[in-house]
Amino acid sequence: MSSTEPLPEQQMRRGLLRLVSPAGAVQDAARLELAKAHLETLGFRVQAAAQVLARVQRFAGTDAQRVRALHDAARSKADVVMMTRGGYGLSRLLPVIDYALLADAIKARRQMWIGHSDFTALQLALLAKTGAVTFSGPMASYDFGEKTPDDITLDSFLDAVDGTLEAVGFVCDDAPRGLDVKGILWGGNLALVASLVGTPYLPRVGGVLFLEDVNEHPYSIERMFIQLLHAGVLQRQKAVLLGQFTAYKLSAHDAGYNLDAAVDWLRAQLKPHGVPVLTGLPFGHVRTKLTLPHGVRTQVLRDGKEVFLFFPHAGH
Repeated sequence: MSSTEPLPEQQMRRGLLRLVSPAGAVQDAARLELAKAHLETLGFRVQAAAQVLARVQRFAGTDAQRVRALHDAARSKADVVMMTRGGYGLSRLLPVIDYALLADAIKARRQMWIGHSDFTALQLALLAKTGAVTFSGPMASYDFGEKTPDDITLDSFLDAVDGTLEAVGFVCDDAPRGLDVKGILWGGNLALVASLVGTPYLPRVGGVLFLEDVNEHPYSIERMFIQLLHAGVLQRQKAVLLGQFTAYKLSAHDAGYNLDAAVDWLRAQLKPHGVPVLTGLPFGHVRTKLTLPHGVRTQVLRDGKEVFLFFPHAGH
């Protein structure tokens, strides 16, 4: 049975899923309606925050409206709080978010908060201030607004929702033999991670850092790597996992300099520190993405040509 087909009645009790738009304005209301239909088919009762389709300049409402949407979601009876999309805007809200309120919803009432892209800012701040576990994964408009959502994306998301997400694996040609490290899994969008260096919103974690980005030229990606190196962030990690870096355009001026060159340079900088850099993680601004528990202790090991991430305590 396809994961997008209606489920048997006894399985259609995945609870209440609340949609919020804490960053950029939703650009296509039809995609959001399609997302709601897909999510309902998967067994959710879908509820949209009052400001989900609001627009003030490029944002989904004023700063105050978007903060209120986050706080209202934490106070609600929602089992899952899903971002509609990313964009830009959450960084503006970090000083005025009630982290204790959100952390109580996540820890005591076991709300699952999920998204990617600009949502990374809130994930990092929550982890730094409260240790709360969130999920890096699909968003409503971006992923479920597709005519036919990706099966791997759906399956990984539902495993997380159902509490059965124990491990994920992906093909990786550059993992060192014998790789077996443990640490807190954290990270997300590279630009957001780099932007929080020197702030109280970046967790001081020496674990497994995963990164992705979109619309960033390789030299810009490398420059953010350098910022994290100069700040001592990358050297503290047990491993760095690179997801997908997409939608950039090379020029004649690059003269052979590309993303592989930037990654090779990063790998050379981290080799003396014993920090492996792995590529190929299915995560980012791409159709196929894994759902990753952000803030849990993870084991990363190589088995043949694959790398596996194990999550012994990923249940939300």
